[in-house]
Amino acid sequence: MAFAEEHEFGHEDRKRIYEYVERHGAVDPDDVQDRLGIDPGGFRHHVAILKRDGRLEIENGTLRVTIDAGAEEEYVSEDLEFHIRPARQEDLSGIVGAIRQVAEEKTYIVAESVADEIDHENALLRHNELEARMFFVATVNGEVVGWVHLRGPELDKLSHTAELTVGVIEEYRGHGIGSHLLSRGLEWAGANGYEKVYNSVPSTNEEAIAFLEEHGWETEAVREDHYKLNGHYVDEVMMALEL
Repeated sequence: MAFAEEHEFGHEDRKRIYEYVERHGAVDPDDVQDRLGIDPGGFRHHVAILKRDGRLEIENGTLRVTIDAGAEEEYVSEDLEFHIRPARQEDLSGIVGAIRQVAEEKTYIVAESVADEIDHENALLRHNELEARMFFVATVNGEVVGWVHLRGPELDKLSHTAELTVGVIEEYRGHGIGSHLLSRGLEWAGANGYEKVYNSVPSTNEEAIAFLEEHGWETEAVREDHYKLNGHYVDEVMMALEL
């Protein structure tokens, strides 16, 4: 995942184009060219090189960072059909809505902060010198009903670890969606060189703790009275899984 080694851009304008697109998620090429003040011929050349090198792609008329995360998968569980796929910038509002709905239960503080972050930045996926951020979504009839999120720092001393959050809105639990999301996220993490994933939840979130334990996660530490929920102090359970 070493960003600095992989992204030797070869030209300052090329680097500026990539960083602008990475920061904004999905952008109109003409807007990028105009905002950066690069002449049209040079801009087209640099975009062509970035596309050739697999760093940027054009989808639905917008430039976006290329992140190879596999294809969409279809599942059928009793009376429910759902799909799991890499998230796109267009999923941002659906993901924020799903996370906020889960966070209303006051049991997933880390995920709530993730929703705040992507909502503020208005950019879903990241791949820069400081972090890599990836989402997969579960959809029913095209609507986001669950997510798995991974964030890995690019700092050398921490680049082997990634933070993971996963959740499914209440109405769609019990169909195996969470397990499939978790599996997809861990598959991506392993394929991208991460050796360990971690997740922290309040001790009151017994359902999440049991879910992770069923999938091989272990409690590494407990921080006493770390959260204050509804006026009461609650421990933080710090869980991890070796890949």
